[in-house]
Amino acid sequence: MYAVTGITGKVGAAVARSLLSADQPVRAVVRDRGKGAEWANLGCDIAVADLVDAGALTKAFEGTAGVFAMLPPVFDPAPGFPEAREFIASMYAALAEAKPKKVVVLSTIGADAPQPNLLNALGLMEDAMKTLPVPVVFLRAAWFMENAAWDIASARQGNIQSYLQPLDRPIPMIATDDVGRTAAALLQEHWEGRRVVELEGARRVSPNVLADAFAKVLAQPVRAQGVPRDRWESIFRAQGMKNPTPRMQMLDGFNAGWIDFPNRGANVRKGSIGIDQAIATMIQRAST
Repeated sequence: MYAVTGITGKVGAAVARSLLSADQPVRAVVRDRGKGAEWANLGCDIAVADLVDAGALTKAFEGTAGVFAMLPPVFDPAPGFPEAREFIASMYAALAEAKPKKVVVLSTIGADAPQPNLLNALGLMEDAMKTLPVPVVFLRAAWFMENAAWDIASARQGNIQSYLQPLDRPIPMIATDDVGRTAAALLQEHWEGRRVVELEGARRVSPNVLADAFAKVLAQPVRAQGVPRDRWESIFRAQGMKNPTPRMQMLDGFNAGWIDFPNRGANVRKGSIGIDQAIATMIQRAST
């Protein structure tokens, strides 16, 4: 039995689907039983646990061959990442008590970056989980291609607004289905101690390439436009963010190149889904 957190999101769902397709039993960890109905219909065991409830999480993780552990995303954290720290503390306590046979932790490119930025929250996750008394692998995934779903509406109008710059500079990206498949495969592997697995797509993607992918699927011209750095804070605050600095620092890291895989990804695992396929899937789902 493999316990999967975040199963109602894209990555967790992809992990569960991959395990089920390999005839592996899955325990869906959900905050309320209603959210697990779909997975129960697919034959999953259901465990109800809030991610800040260490006791409930311990029960969800007990007796499992492996756990897929991830933090819920917090894009507008309070200073010092108190939200992430609370999730990490309860997750660590539950895993340390339950002692599953292995743990796959969803991390991120840039988790090891010393500069302050939004991804430091996953660095905190790694620092805590590396002391678990069970085998642990940190799956450091690249920028999710699915972030481009926010650009669908503007792409239909012929442009996408990009905070990634310069527009011709490619960065590592990955489709969430590839992340899920990789995590599921890792859960079925055997190892001892701590591992780091880095994951990106076969081809890096620039904002211009992203615009071209939209253009192909929409069958119309689409152009990428850079958002000036001095406008970022006012835009993010207008969107409701209270503390946009970590997000801005993260974007700076991608743009300056200090958020990247070592040796520009020479030794990373590669996904199979390209940006054209990812965009086509996103637009199809948005239209249904």
